[in-house]
Amino acid sequence: MEEGFEFRPWDELLPDALGLIFRNLSLQEVLTVVPRVCKSWGKAVKGPYCWQEIDIEEWSKNRCPENLDRMLRLLIPRSCGSLRKLCVSGLSDKSSFEFIANNAKSLQTLRLPKCELSDSVVEQVAGTFSNITFLDVSYCIKIGARALEAIGKHCKYLTGLRRTMHPLEVIDKLSQDDEALAIATSMPKLKQLEIAYMLVGTLSISEVLQNCRQLELLDVRGCWNVNLDENFVKKFNKLKVVGPVVVDCYDKNGWDNCSDYSGSSGYIPWDFVAEDVEMWFYDDLNAVDAGYDWPQSP
Repeated sequence: MEEGFEFRPWDELLPDALGLIFRNLSLQEVLTVVPRVCKSWGKAVKGPYCWQEIDIEEWSKNRCPENLDRMLRLLIPRSCGSLRKLCVSGLSDKSSFEFIANNAKSLQTLRLPKCELSDSVVEQVAGTFSNITFLDVSYCIKIGARALEAIGKHCKYLTGLRRTMHPLEVIDKLSQDDEALAIATSMPKLKQLEIAYMLVGTLSISEVLQNCRQLELLDVRGCWNVNLDENFVKKFNKLKVVGPVVVDCYDKNGWDNCSDYSGSSGYIPWDFVAEDVEMWFYDDLNAVDAGYDWPQSP
C-alpha cells in the first residue's frame, strides 16, 4: 500500500454518496438497520438523498390501508420535495393519494398498480401531477376513460403510460375502446403505451396511432380484437408493436428458442426493444402477504 494513503471513514462520507449506497439496500434495512450504525448514517437516512426515489411496490402488496398510508407519510416528507419516482401498489385511500399529490409535486415517474381509486378522485387530483412523464395504472379496475382523460389533460409531459389489465378483471366489461380513445385525444406526446389485455379493437387503436405520432412502442398483447394492417403500421417508421399474440415460454438458454411470429401479420408479436415492458401479469390476485407491518414510526 502506498505510504501516506488514507482511507476515509464511512461515517464521514457525504450524505449524497451515502444516499446512493443505501439505494442498494432493502427498505427494511434502510429504515431499521442503517440508522443504528452511527449518527451520521442515521442523519443521512432521514434526509432527502435517500428518498428521491421511493419504491415500496413489493412491500405494499396486500398491506392494510392504514399501514400503507402511515408508510407514505413517513417516507415522502423525507424527500423534502425532491421525490422524482414513487412506486406503490394497492393504494385505496383517497387521503393517501391526496397526500402524495400535495407533497410530491416534482414526481416524474408514478407507478400505482392495483390501486382502487375512482375516476372522480383522479379528476380532482390530476392537476397536481403536471411533471409526470411516466405513469403506471395497471390493474386499476375502478378507473376508466374519465380518469385517463384527466391525466392526459393535466400531464402535458407524459411520454409513457402502462395500463395493463388482468384478463379476469375485464371479463365483465363489453369494451374499453373509450379508454383508448381518451388516450388518443389527450396524450399526443406518448412514446410508450402498454395496454395489454384491454378490451380494445382495431378502430380505437388506429385512432391512438393517428393521434400519438411519437409512439415508439405499442404493447397490445392479449388484445384479441386488434388486427392492424401491415401497410398501415409501416407508415410509422419508429413504431414497434408487441402483440396481440402472447409469447409465454422460457428455457435455460433464454428466449432465443421462442417464436410465435406469424408471417401474415404486419406487426411483431414479441420484440425486445424495451426492457421495461412487463413480461407478465399478476398470477395470484388474492395472495396473502405473510410479512409483518414494520417499522414503527420513530
